[in-house]
Amino acid sequence: MNRLLFLLMVVVAFPAVSESADDASVKTVRVWPGDPPAWTAPTAAEADTSGPDGRAVAGKPVIRLGNVSSPELHLYPATGAETTIVIAPGGGFSILAWDLEGTEIARWFQANGISAAVLKYRVPTRDEDPKWLPPVQDLQRSVSLIRSGAVAGFPTQQVGVMGFSAGGNTAAHAAFLSERKYEAVDDHDRVSPTPDFAALVYTAYLTNGRDSEELSTDFQVGKDTPPIFFAHAFDDPHTCLGAVALFQELKRHGVPASLHVFAKGGHGFGGRDTGQEKDLWLPLCKAWLTDLGQSE
Repeated sequence: MNRLLFLLMVVVAFPAVSESADDASVKTVRVWPGDPPAWTAPTAAEADTSGPDGRAVAGKPVIRLGNVSSPELHLYPATGAETTIVIAPGGGFSILAWDLEGTEIARWFQANGISAAVLKYRVPTRDEDPKWLPPVQDLQRSVSLIRSGAVAGFPTQQVGVMGFSAGGNTAAHAAFLSERKYEAVDDHDRVSPTPDFAALVYTAYLTNGRDSEELSTDFQVGKDTPPIFFAHAFDDPHTCLGAVALFQELKRHGVPASLHVFAKGGHGFGGRDTGQEKDLWLPLCKAWLTDLGQSE
């Protein structure tokens, strides 16, 4: 009962550092010391591609960041934090839902004692084979940067990943891959790129098709699979059954996991308050980290 009341109350040296475009107080770090691994980069300039009729969530517009060719980490350090979360926004491997599934989430964790870094990963990659490869390379490199101590002031002992939709697919691949998907570029790549935990929020493409119940063979649970938190909506057109199937595999192998399927929410709800049950997912995730002993 006390935990439920708490959740309800919560709802009511290496890379060059520069200022974040979305907030002058936020510092950024380049993910790669030079060019990223080979891919087909966009020719258009990075920009917010949202139009005047763009999608709104909880009555507010969403920044749709497109044509990203220079990956960056946008840093939200929390005083006294023991855990770092690297956040990968969604966007169908075409754009990044930058504020809805990135900066707003990072600020929430920062305010709740967990350091967060929003990954501006490369898009679009929908025509790459596989389309998740450049984003996963960027995420693996980000985990290694933080874990190696390259990002000053960020906890290095517990480094996890969080992703939304296509970003969730990216985070899932990072959690399940047994090898680095790029050639090491410097000493920061001497440490493991595998996260200590993963939080997958309405993750897309876990199954062999949008309506399939068959889990993709990309996600094979093993002894080194980290603990995973799932949040999904029952009415999401990207079926929640992928999260359910993966949760079952984690349970079968004794890997700690937490699964939350909410009655309503659809796809792409982010962390904005709508008064719905699904608004509980952020404090539930924080409580899950507490239970894992990975945050105060």
